[in-house]
Amino acid sequence: MPVLGYIILFSLIISSGALIGIFSLAAKKEMLEKTLLFLVSISAGTLMGGAFLHLIPEAAENLPIDKVLILVLFSFVIFYLIEKTLHWRHCHKGECKVHTFGNMSLIGDSIHNFIDGLIIAATFVTDINLGIATSIAIALHEIPQEIGDFGVLLYAGYKKGRALALNFLVALTVAAGGLAGYFLSFHVLKITDYLLPFAAGGFLYISTSDLIPEIRKESNLRKSIISFGFFLLGLAIMYFAKIFI
Repeated sequence: MPVLGYIILFSLIISSGALIGIFSLAAKKEMLEKTLLFLVSISAGTLMGGAFLHLIPEAAENLPIDKVLILVLFSFVIFYLIEKTLHWRHCHKGECKVHTFGNMSLIGDSIHNFIDGLIIAATFVTDINLGIATSIAIALHEIPQEIGDFGVLLYAGYKKGRALALNFLVALTVAAGGLAGYFLSFHVLKITDYLLPFAAGGFLYISTSDLIPEIRKESNLRKSIISFGFFLLGLAIMYFAKIFI
């Protein structure tokens, strides 16, 4: 399969994660929240593992390590500014005081998804195996994010059908970002070398600022241990992806 085919395929698979809202419609609130904690945990692990085990080492093969780390730090700060400016939060339980308006949530999520698409394109252009591993990390963090964003739209007053449709349309910006990243890679010299550490900084910001704090809120010892196990599972997935993919 050509590189563009991989980019389109995985972008559409990730975009379809927005349809997870269908399942949340039928799920009981208590069951959804229990499942969500473990999804958040494995997501945090895959994102952190993807940054440290895949993206940063790959970027360091083409750029000096000090430049790579500066770009990672720069990306971390940029993601922080985006979140603060747009009041963008991954509200995994659908309860978000920061999301004052549903439209703001849609704008913030569109930017985030477009960046995800750029990241997917950059990694596939660099190496197919790196693209697959990165797509796994993105896909696993999209599931809890999309449930949270769906809940935000409902809270903002959208009807369930409209909220689901808008959530899916916004999710398609992943594919738009993938296509843009693919064609830009041929016109902007070594763009992928700089997108890899940028992606790593974004992964680290999302995992440490948004996901891990959600895990830490759990006060039940048994659930905390299980969620930590899922976090380690996420790290293991990225470790074995590095070895076998």
